[in-house]
Amino acid sequence: MTTVERAQVFLLPDLGEGLSEAEIVEWRVAVGDVVTVDQTVVEVETAKAVVDVPCPYAGRVVALHGAAGEVRPVGQPLITVAPLDGDAPDDREPAGHATYREEERAGSGNVLIGYGTGHGGSGRRRRRPRLAVAPEPDTGTSASTGATAGVGSTQDADRTTSGAAPTPSAAGDAAPDGRTAPLVISPIVRRLARERGVDLATLRGTGPGGVIRRADVEAATAAPAARLAAVPDAPQAHVGLAPAGEGDVVIPLTGIRKVIADKLSRSRREIPEVTIWVDVDATGLLETRAAINAATPDAPVSVLALMARICLSGLRKYPQLNAHVDTEGQRIVQSAGVHLGIAAQTDRGLLVPVLRDAQRLTTRELAAALAETTAAARAGTLPPARLTGGTFTLNNYGVFGVDGSTPIINHPEAALLGVGRIVDKPWVVDGQLAVRKVTQLSLTFDHRVCDGGVAGGFLRHVADCVEQPALLVANV
Repeated sequence: MTTVERAQVFLLPDLGEGLSEAEIVEWRVAVGDVVTVDQTVVEVETAKAVVDVPCPYAGRVVALHGAAGEVRPVGQPLITVAPLDGDAPDDREPAGHATYREEERAGSGNVLIGYGTGHGGSGRRRRRPRLAVAPEPDTGTSASTGATAGVGSTQDADRTTSGAAPTPSAAGDAAPDGRTAPLVISPIVRRLARERGVDLATLRGTGPGGVIRRADVEAATAAPAARLAAVPDAPQAHVGLAPAGEGDVVIPLTGIRKVIADKLSRSRREIPEVTIWVDVDATGLLETRAAINAATPDAPVSVLALMARICLSGLRKYPQLNAHVDTEGQRIVQSAGVHLGIAAQTDRGLLVPVLRDAQRLTTRELAAALAETTAAARAGTLPPARLTGGTFTLNNYGVFGVDGSTPIINHPEAALLGVGRIVDKPWVVDGQLAVRKVTQLSLTFDHRVCDGGVAGGFLRHVADCVEQPALLVANV
């Protein structure tokens, strides 16, 4: 039997949470490379997260099924590995791989949790992309512009290495056409370049060691000459962003953008939503926060954490809003715990990470969990399980400088509280006009789970607690 005949094909595994496909972000190996068991061979992006996929076989890579940017279905060939010359054929699966096969067939959704052969430990931590070795950039090149905080960003790489010497990687190897392969760490930068039609091999990176940053891609897009050099025969309608007059902009609806579009469309189709709102004096809330943080400055509490605490108090009083409608079973299910979703804007789109059983956390614990969760969401390191299962969402759209909104409910939840910006406004206090810190609160709710009395009661309770934080003491 020849080596090719003994080749083993690794299929894209079940990545959990019912995900049926993944987009190839970056291959970590090339045809001809020698790989070991459990070596990460590709980075893929699902609708929920960016994931490193390890290969269960050892040998020489003879085929890569799919190019960067291509979407592959679960269960389809991903990589083919053949035994090295002289290796005896081994029809046995690597230790632990049979368990993986059983989980895959059962659709457990836990394939990448504890995935491996037994000599890597029961759990595997996601490895960040490593900083590539490259010639020193020109002394006149600034290395401080265009830093992008995200998965695989240079900032993350710097924090990971803690100042240690850069680790060599395939990013700086010679490309098949003889050119030096571009030095790119962040998959976000690769995607941006792909969308804008920029050839990364033509760019000079301004990051440490010549790493190409987001600003480098944006600068190349802004320069017509660079764009024409990268895409000689660009059609009038093309994928990516283009300056005005160069043709239509075509942005593929894939990955997380597709999931967001599908979920919001489903929400609008299925949920008869209603939005109510009220203006509130948040002066007392800000004073309370300042007093808390002055007492313990080492563990600061954010306004969002206080709003979360107030929402939890309101949901305890009005549990009808901590629910979802089971359309198939024709029933309303009220959740025992509050799994609080926090809307977070990231480079990958709008994500809603979830704090499970948030009602069990103290206000300080809420503040710490919110800070950690939103940072991980923006870095793209949250596992898929942290992005599903919410029962109520808190959306602070005031960070965008707007007063109000009529947001779409995060399906299948039943309600969402929005918080606008806090600004100075004239306000009547004890019959006298004064300048106060005022914000607008909006509640969007599923009219199937409750009527206006419950929704209005919840929003009024939240508003009263914002204006008089002492009321929280009676409900905590």
